[in-house]
Amino acid sequence: MLNCNIEEALEYLYLIENENEILALEPDVAQALPKCAEMGLASPDGNSFRLTEKGRLVGRDVVRRHRLAECLLQNVLEHEAQDVRSEGCQFEHVIQSALEERICILLGHPQTCPHGKPVPPGECCRKARADGILEIRPLCDGKPGTEGTVVYLATRNSREVQKMMAMGILPGASIKLIQSFPSYVFKIGHSHFAVDRPLAEVIYVHWKHAGSPGSSA
Repeated sequence: MLNCNIEEALEYLYLIENENEILALEPDVAQALPKCAEMGLASPDGNSFRLTEKGRLVGRDVVRRHRLAECLLQNVLEHEAQDVRSEGCQFEHVIQSALEERICILLGHPQTCPHGKPVPPGECCRKARADGILEIRPLCDGKPGTEGTVVYLATRNSREVQKMMAMGILPGASIKLIQSFPSYVFKIGHSHFAVDRPLAEVIYVHWKHAGSPGSSA
């Protein structure tokens, strides 16, 4: 496992080389760059360094973990937008490959972070796209007649959570959207329920391909 400073240095070079970002060179990162070269992850380039192919892959992975962490913090844990960048920077160093994939699946393989930057796709993303699995979307984005599985509830409001639990809206529950106007009517088990848009916006569903939002099926 690489230490945090090495990962930060590789992330720094990756963002400069692949996304043309203009970044301040922090002292810890500057000190880690020669070490990256010693490890074969970067090579000297005039007064700076460039990533080797091996280093580029590692840097890309660090960027992916950082942006997935930001998505997790904002979409699921409901952190404020201004907090997710710094906390995502800390998360990226503790999220390992197995957990990274689970987070990505939970979030529905997001393509951008909360700041609009691309999330480099992983193997799980490529497999999901090959299998025709689309991003997880809230209930309000569903198409009447389609089915899916509840993935998470994006709210900390205890009254909302209790109301949804009483209806059986829990992660893992199968759900079918019946109508979307004037209220959102859906079926869970053998029962039908109706919610307004504010609640429909916080119920995130992993839609089946044939009925995923935006599907032509």
